[in-house]
Amino acid sequence: MKYIVIGLGNYGYVLAEELAAVGHEVIGVDINTQRVDSLKEKLAAAFVMDATDEQALAALPLRNVDAVIVAIGENFGASVRVTALLKQMKVEHIFARANDGVHRSILQAFEIEKVLSPEADAAHNLVEIMDFGYDIETFRVDKDYVVVKFNVPEKIVGYSVPQLHLADDFGLKLMATIRGKVEKNALGINYTERNVLQEVPEDFALHANDQLVIFGKYADFRRFWRAI
Repeated sequence: MKYIVIGLGNYGYVLAEELAAVGHEVIGVDINTQRVDSLKEKLAAAFVMDATDEQALAALPLRNVDAVIVAIGENFGASVRVTALLKQMKVEHIFARANDGVHRSILQAFEIEKVLSPEADAAHNLVEIMDFGYDIETFRVDKDYVVVKFNVPEKIVGYSVPQLHLADDFGLKLMATIRGKVEKNALGINYTERNVLQEVPEDFALHANDQLVIFGKYADFRRFWRAI
């Protein structure tokens, strides 16, 4: 897919770099020459540009990309103006970063595709790590619901999935069971190979290297985690 990332500060820089690293075509834009120069070898293209200049912004291939991401974080006015100009130019898919509640409200008024809150998301992720431990990955579907992938804790090794009473006692849905098997590579170093199991018998016993993927309310998962 093709993206334009406007604003190559800490957040925009990493975003553009990671999108390009996984195979997307990324155009980076920033007013700072040094930021552009440090990324231009990693992106499809990178331009030194004041994106608040309407004529300069219009020169970008705005209609030939899948989304334009306004990652400007330091300059509130620039972020709002660039977003407004993109809407005026009828760019269909706009993602914009918000620094606080006021910024978010203004961006939402433009009815763009999505308002991004990286600082808030990072804070949520840290809370979840501190709450559950480092062997858990979470994806928030909304403010209440999450998808959680976690390594099977020692306390439930040997249990079958029905014995966990996920649905009946906690209102949670099992989405996947992942079997972990310790193997040795060519250098004799142990690693864990993981495979999603298509069918899981009711008497299937969980192993220490297994993982579960569960969907449900964050509060209900917390109840489950405390119970085990």
